Amino acid sequence: MNSSNSNTSLRIRQLAAFAAVSGAIALLDGCSSEPESHVVSAPPPPAPATQVIVQAQPAQPMVATPVQTTSGAIVVMQAPPVLQQEVVPVQPSSDHRWVPGYWTWRNERYEWMAGHWELPPSSSAVWVAPRWERTDRGAYRFYEGYWN
Repeated sequence: MNSSNSNTSLRIRQLAAFAAVSGAIALLDGCSSEPESHVVSAPPPPAPATQVIVQAQPAQPMVATPVQTTSGAIVVMQAPPVLQQEVVPVQPSSDHRWVPGYWTWRNERYEWMAGHWELPPSSSAVWVAPRWERTDRGAYRFYEGYWN
């Protein structure tokens, strides 16, 4: 084989390896678009000293845009929907605990987060479910769930 064919063959192999690596990177990059989990292992932070609430304009329909406070709290004017009934699948092991589904606020609307089995951080841990509480101003504030 002459050196010209050898160089061309080497170039083709290098391009093929580059294409394979680029494809793998693109595939792995797609995995990063999964939504963040709303399950946390620590109690929620204390309520902020001042709470900002979104108010609807009298002549316009109510817009329930959330307000992210410095503590990460979500406050909306629209009440959450009624909790959905869920079919609980078979428990994977006796160590797993059922974490029920709940409504969260994403993309300017309520979204259902389905219940699932989870391994608690310790055998004595108790799940404190996420919740929406109505404020004294008629808004709704979200508190994350956590293991206690």
